[in-house]
Amino acid sequence: MSQHVRKLALVSTLGLALAGGAAADEDFRGFRDFGSFRDNLLKQQSKRLFGVDEPLAASSRESVTAAVANADPTRLVTLARGLHARVVSAAANLGANIDMMALWPDDRNPTHIIACNEQGTTNPGVQRIRLSDGLVETILTGTSSCDPAHRTPWGTIIVGEELTDGNLIEIINPLQTTNVLFNRVTGTSSGGTGAANIVTRPAVGRLAFEGIGLYPTGVMYYGDENRPLNGTAGGAYFKFIPARPWIPGGAPITNLADSPLASGSVFGLRLGKRAVNTDFGQGSNTGQGTWIPIPNAGLPATRLRTEAANNKLTGYYRPEDIDIDLKALAKGNVRFCGVNTGNESEDRNWGEVVCFTDGTLEQALANTAVPEAQLFVVGNPEQAMMDNVAYQPGRGNWIFHEDGDGPEVGRNNDLWSCLEDGADDDRLSDGCVRIGTLNDLNAEWTGGTFDASGQRFFVSIQHNVTGHGVILEITGWQPRDRDDDGDDDRGARR
Repeated sequence: MSQHVRKLALVSTLGLALAGGAAADEDFRGFRDFGSFRDNLLKQQSKRLFGVDEPLAASSRESVTAAVANADPTRLVTLARGLHARVVSAAANLGANIDMMALWPDDRNPTHIIACNEQGTTNPGVQRIRLSDGLVETILTGTSSCDPAHRTPWGTIIVGEELTDGNLIEIINPLQTTNVLFNRVTGTSSGGTGAANIVTRPAVGRLAFEGIGLYPTGVMYYGDENRPLNGTAGGAYFKFIPARPWIPGGAPITNLADSPLASGSVFGLRLGKRAVNTDFGQGSNTGQGTWIPIPNAGLPATRLRTEAANNKLTGYYRPEDIDIDLKALAKGNVRFCGVNTGNESEDRNWGEVVCFTDGTLEQALANTAVPEAQLFVVGNPEQAMMDNVAYQPGRGNWIFHEDGDGPEVGRNNDLWSCLEDGADDDRLSDGCVRIGTLNDLNAEWTGGTFDASGQRFFVSIQHNVTGHGVILEITGWQPRDRDDDGDDDRGARR
């Protein structure tokens, strides 16, 4: 069923409920307002719209003990009815702060997860986890605050450090690279097996890497995980255009020198087009804008956070994860959605999700499109401080991971599924439901990623009570209706 037809079905339901005073009174009985009635409709239609039998009504307020979580790591989560969790790995040597993850060698038949561990230089920085038995092996040690991890269209892995002077690192042959020591100051690697398989990518610049949206041509969008401080603008979004673009569908590279990330140009996003692109600054956080050249981005001393201030780029409150709209990609267009975390208990700034467009793939590569940013999900006390995002192939929904304040607010972090925007007047999601909640007040969901079918979801339970990493696989989503419009996006991800 298409999003448009789904919207019509909901509208028809509303129309029937509101037709006639007596019927309306009956249907509204027990609801405080129209918004509550709408939320109930989302719950009633959850199997069709979200693929779950019944969403969760509230966040958990439970915190299980380490003994309970070690005996059964799935006790760390409560899922919507119909969804099920199995333990991929909870090995003692799995990094304690496993963050973002990439499936390897592809999303269709993955054998491994390649994951960042967000700890210090003496801890494992990048690990591989075998899906068949949960075996954990360390690829790289020496990174600090390793956060994003992505598989590239040309068959490598990229990871980034979430520091002001963070490195972007590219790894070839990750299954044949073991126990390598990375020097984050010099950017060199040594020891172990396969040290030559690892290089840094200074051409993209240095910042606190978190969200990365990498397109088949090698064009890359990424944010600086920074907050406003003493009047600064906060974290900016950047764009890298390779000097040697990748030809989509090409064979994997065999030499790191052939990577599109080896050289290119960096641009920063500045929103505001009025008065010949001069109407920008505080208050201009949505709408159209301009890509501003950052010519010094690849120099060793350059920090993109400084360049953001110098070039008056648009800032947000802690830009976090990014994922690509695969349905737009299948049509040759650039659209990705990024999460700005905000700050829950101190500011009641509950964060937001912003979706960006940048024309077609060809226009994005040529840098001829007018970039645009529009709100997609507005945060609230229940959807506070969203951190990670995963697009669900096939169904086309967006899964948002919450990284809220936990003990300070007395409730656990949740996992939300949100509809794409339909044919209505706004650009916002048509509605969200809670599909998971943690049972550990100090933990957070992170790194979630789907396989190509959209039926297998791999997610990390970070900072959990066990003291070691826990990666779960969540399954059980109902398939889409047979009368769907067939606008499938699963072929867009390789």
